[in-house]
Amino acid sequence: MTAKKESIRDRVHAVRTGKKKKSVGERLVYVQTSLESMGKGGKFAFVVCASLVLFVAGAVLAVFINNAFLVPVFALAFAVIPFVYVRNSMSRYEKHIKDELETTLSVITTSYLRNENIIDAVKENIQYIKPPLKEHFSAFIGDAAFVSNTKRAILNLRNKINDDIFREWCDALIQCQEDSTLKDTLQPIVSKLTDVRLVNSEISSMMAAVRMEYYTMVGLVAGNIPLLYVLNKDWFRTLMFETPGKITLGVCGAVILVTYLFMLKFTKPIEYKG
Repeated sequence: MTAKKESIRDRVHAVRTGKKKKSVGERLVYVQTSLESMGKGGKFAFVVCASLVLFVAGAVLAVFINNAFLVPVFALAFAVIPFVYVRNSMSRYEKHIKDELETTLSVITTSYLRNENIIDAVKENIQYIKPPLKEHFSAFIGDAAFVSNTKRAILNLRNKINDDIFREWCDALIQCQEDSTLKDTLQPIVSKLTDVRLVNSEISSMMAAVRMEYYTMVGLVAGNIPLLYVLNKDWFRTLMFETPGKITLGVCGAVILVTYLFMLKFTKPIEYKG
């Protein structure tokens, strides 16, 4: 089987954003790895099954109200509910990780600048590190003692946490094992975590206002349907039971679904990309 040829549009997207568009399979793998990173890898099958059940339920609901134009809209809208839940859970988990990383890297870096021994620096502060980072740094101490290779232990630690700033810190730390004069580069890297947190704090209220405005507009659109029943029952019957009205509902539903997904994409917290 030949691989799907990458289109020019996909190449342009990759150049502009610095990353390729993900296929459905790649997105499912991302969901699985996200759940595994949160210690909930066993729930991936449940999420997929729930999505399939809701997909069918959405299609059945559209058939029940006798509107074939809403079948794909309801089916897709219901199917993405579990994945939106996982995405929101992952966002909260990543925020927690970044907050803990800021504190953890700060205290470890301070100790390392003093004693120039990363293993001792981690040991001094391991009691102050909170889960899930504590497990990773405890494993780092064990790796360093077992393999007797600090660079390899740092590299193993680097691969356990998916954060660009943390990986940059680990890369600088590896270089410090060869040239200790480079240790002064560590603190500015840690400061990037603080900068990203402050920027996200400043724009969080603005993003919340944008989301609230979007939900208000969706509520007004959906609220017009029962409002029509009160104001003009003939218009309501046309909208619900006549073909032009059903098409209108299908188009409105599709627009709401697509704009909702774009709203989630454009109002997520900013991330540092090294």
